[in-house]
Amino acid sequence: MKMKITGVLVALVLAAPSWAQPPKLPANLEKLAQKAKESAEVTLDGSLLKLAARFLSDKNADEAGAKKALNGIDAIYVRSFTFDHDTAYDEADLNELRSAYRGPDWSRIVGVRSLTSGDNADVFFKVSSGGLLGGVAVIAAGPRELTVVSISGNIDPAQLMDLGGEFHIPKLEFSPKPVRRMD
Repeated sequence: MKMKITGVLVALVLAAPSWAQPPKLPANLEKLAQKAKESAEVTLDGSLLKLAARFLSDKNADEAGAKKALNGIDAIYVRSFTFDHDTAYDEADLNELRSAYRGPDWSRIVGVRSLTSGDNADVFFKVSSGGLLGGVAVIAAGPRELTVVSISGNIDPAQLMDLGGEFHIPKLEFSPKPVRRMD
């Protein structure tokens, strides 16, 4: 699944520290899975993360970076769906997903919408009482694709990007075009 997000926004997301909290997955994901023609479900926590890290090579630079990033992570949940037509899910379904990450502890720090392509991306951080981050959630939606990623643990932000492309976590692509300011 390819989802392009402006590089500056992604850098902002990855530059923040994290603090261990259990991940939260929206309740309506099962309903969306039933509508999908294809789905991928990845659930890695505790000992499964340690086992998964053992399968990554220290000799391959991408895999070595992902292996190092997994050291402090408590859980990774990924749900990815492909639909056979554009109206398989609607804005109400997306709003229900987003509402799971609203409340006093969660903050949406990135929201990207494209009327042209129909692609949407939201990034949420869970804020603890001490002002630290307790979780990261990403919802990336296109007309026929939807991915929800939830990661928790002691995440080294400098290494978080290395998880892209592993375990069905979308690899984030930086846009080669600079963002144009409109003054």
